[in-house]
Amino acid sequence: MEQKIAQLTEQIQQEALFLDDIKREIGKLIVGQHELIEHLLVALLADGHVLLEGVPGLAKTMTARTLTQAISGDFQRIQFTPDLLPGDITGTIIYNEKEHEFFPKRGPIFANFILADEINRAPAKVQSALLEAMQERQVTIGEQTFALPKPFLVLATQNPIEQEGTYPLPEAQMDRFMLKVKITYPSKEEELNILQRWTTGEEIVAEPVSSLERIVQARRLVNAIYVDEKVQRYIVDLVFATREPEEYGLGALDPLIEYGASPRASIYLTICAKAHAFTQHRGYVTPDDVLAIGMDVLRHRIIVSYEAEAQETISDDIVEKIFRGIEIP
Repeated sequence: MEQKIAQLTEQIQQEALFLDDIKREIGKLIVGQHELIEHLLVALLADGHVLLEGVPGLAKTMTARTLTQAISGDFQRIQFTPDLLPGDITGTIIYNEKEHEFFPKRGPIFANFILADEINRAPAKVQSALLEAMQERQVTIGEQTFALPKPFLVLATQNPIEQEGTYPLPEAQMDRFMLKVKITYPSKEEELNILQRWTTGEEIVAEPVSSLERIVQARRLVNAIYVDEKVQRYIVDLVFATREPEEYGLGALDPLIEYGASPRASIYLTICAKAHAFTQHRGYVTPDDVLAIGMDVLRHRIIVSYEAEAQETISDDIVEKIFRGIEIP
């Protein structure tokens, strides 16, 4: 087994070099935001979708567009508004008067990267249309079903400070997102760098340094990455601690959690830990991989109680306490 892992690690060290090229290309346009870029690559390798939460102006759109350019993919930005219809995303049936027949017209969902901007501004029916496409990786227009391109990644954004005129995503739909990433402000030095870079009038463009086929090939290696049973049990313990904290000596968390994470959290945590190991050029998963990605996997899968809200305790606080309370193998 050790020899097999060593061979896999050696292969990954060669195959994962393209990620460094992508990061370098994104770094031409994006200053800082290293965790965001790292976790977008994890989601891309793990074949999952990302919910981005952050105030306007933190380069969410630019990051998504730059990543698309770096791997020669198709990019579509959909601005979610209260008057948006499901057909505006998936497509609709058009009547051809010349041919006297109906034909399907594909919507903007048929791209490799979809930026669903302010997803909570559209009503539930529109949100459901997008989330169904995310889950099934296909869209039905009329009587025809069309497969979505590969890779297919949805980056949905929501603004945490505006609540008027919004339709919050239900918990069951939030669970469809593999990761929920919170984007923070840049540091003072990073903001100075942004100012100097973007006030000269010089056009900065990302060049293609990889391909969609490379991503699909990398996913096969990600699936082959070794996860020891001790690490698997550690992942299960982390997820179970969100449901039965008393069993792990975390009884103080019990009244703060209304519902814990589902088995989907264990699956996603394992897949994301494998993808993170790939970004670190390793053929095996360590507990550090789990901890590096665990917050973004779990934070939107724990529903806090009214008591937690009264104490101004959020799910991030609960996840941090669980990480500290569960023994690392």
